[in-house]
Amino acid sequence: MKKLLITLLTLFFTSCQFYETADYIITADSIWTGNEDQPFVEAVAVKGEHIMAAGSIDEIRNYRGDQTNYIHAGEGLVVPGFIDNHTHFNRAGELLMGINLLDVSDSEALRERVTETRDRLPEGMWMTGGMWGAYEQWEMGAAGSNGDERETWMPHRNDIDELTPDTPVFLNRWDSELFLVNSFVIEQEEITCNWAGVICEDGELTGLLEPEAAERIRDRVPERTMEHRLAEARLALERLAENGVTGIHDITGADQMRVFQELYRLGELTTRIYARPTLDKWEELAEIGIQHGFGDEWLQIGGLKGFVDGIMGNSTARFYEPYLTTAERGNWRQMMYPPGNMQQLITEADAHGLWPQVHAIGDQAVDSLITMFRNTIEENGERDRRFRMIHTQVLRDGSVADDLAELGIIAEMQPYHAIDDMRWMEERIGERSRWAYAFKTLNEAGVMLSFGSDWPGTNASWYPSSAVQGIYAAVTRQTLDGQPEGGWFPEERIDVETALRAYTVNNAWAAGEEEIKGTLEPGKLADIVVLSDNLFTVDLSEIKDIDVVVTMIGGEVVYRRE
Repeated sequence: MKKLLITLLTLFFTSCQFYETADYIITADSIWTGNEDQPFVEAVAVKGEHIMAAGSIDEIRNYRGDQTNYIHAGEGLVVPGFIDNHTHFNRAGELLMGINLLDVSDSEALRERVTETRDRLPEGMWMTGGMWGAYEQWEMGAAGSNGDERETWMPHRNDIDELTPDTPVFLNRWDSELFLVNSFVIEQEEITCNWAGVICEDGELTGLLEPEAAERIRDRVPERTMEHRLAEARLALERLAENGVTGIHDITGADQMRVFQELYRLGELTTRIYARPTLDKWEELAEIGIQHGFGDEWLQIGGLKGFVDGIMGNSTARFYEPYLTTAERGNWRQMMYPPGNMQQLITEADAHGLWPQVHAIGDQAVDSLITMFRNTIEENGERDRRFRMIHTQVLRDGSVADDLAELGIIAEMQPYHAIDDMRWMEERIGERSRWAYAFKTLNEAGVMLSFGSDWPGTNASWYPSSAVQGIYAAVTRQTLDGQPEGGWFPEERIDVETALRAYTVNNAWAAGEEEIKGTLEPGKLADIVVLSDNLFTVDLSEIKDIDVVVTMIGGEVVYRRE
């Protein structure tokens, strides 16, 4: 009898499972996990900062309790938090708090932007920057080329004086060859028509300055305080949360690193930071023993960014053959000099446990970087390295993808570039455009695609931090208004899952964080995004209109759409 009782008790206890109570249970018709063994589930349970379980509703129901919060996505899609492979966070904060005039080319729009900016600037801060007229120049084919010489719009201090009686204003054109100040600055700095570089009409100050005069004013603009930088950063973090971005691979300078550390100390980070100093800093890091990944899940030292060539925007990306518009082949960047310097930077950084991640855009730059990566692998031998070619923009031909795959080089790309650059790329490089942003060719060759935004962009384009719009660009290769029909070089379109993986799973791997993030699996960080609609079922043309409804990072909801 005693033996029978022990057997019954053993059977009872082994048949029972005891479940912890979840803080959150998220359900949806479709939850994409990124896990190839279980790509879709019905529900996810979250406890603290991590995912407890992912599976059917019946399975996850066991984790509910009196204190459990519920998020029901319905017909929306739940995905791992988006990771952006390329941001310039400090510039984004400046533009969000300051003034963005890239698309401004008339007085009415200028007045509107100046008013908006004035109302959000901290008291006493100068209104600076703006880069007016960039889009106007691109449309005329003049920026970065020898194109149309039509007269462009010129602002005047009268456009803004009544709007900024107490705010110092110092704006610049997109090329920094012309500047605008208001009467407040003119009076404060005692600017007169006698100054060299001051533009006057009939003896009256227009507010326009050429670079020589602008330099005298630039020195008077006060440095941004830490409080101002923190305010900018908070706006940038809000924008990332609104777009479901839970991690960024950021080009981070010393001042911005201090801002990130202060936000971390204050408990205000709402996106994870993989900070990327420049490659020429490798020796300073190595001297104090820092290797790739130093830090924690919130803030760490990531790869080191190098530069081989210029950019397409100003026709300085390096090609084998000249641009059709300039008859020039583009430029090598400073890190390429003296000859052999870039090779040494890559090889030495790799040897000391740091991860070079290098910008290459033109076809000759791409091939040159492949050679340097190959030489480094041969010299330093096999190790856990994850070389990244930043932008991987224009291939010589499809065989280049095979070279990248052979060496395990990650293609760090920004899909929105494709639908923005198509405005002028064929004008500049002709048939070579066929191999620009060759997403499908690279993917089919076995190259890992890593996607991001390059947010906030250059002096000619504003790139959104929306991963959803990036996915749209990759799968349609069309502008946001659906041009051209069928897509720009449509043979390079990819499917939704490939693009989604490039914003989540692949970016976690590219950063060496695949064990803690990138998929919705038990034990991983609860970085989760809820979308308003299903990326996999809507018409491709509608993807760009999908909203982020909820952004969760580390088990905490940091954004919820009204």
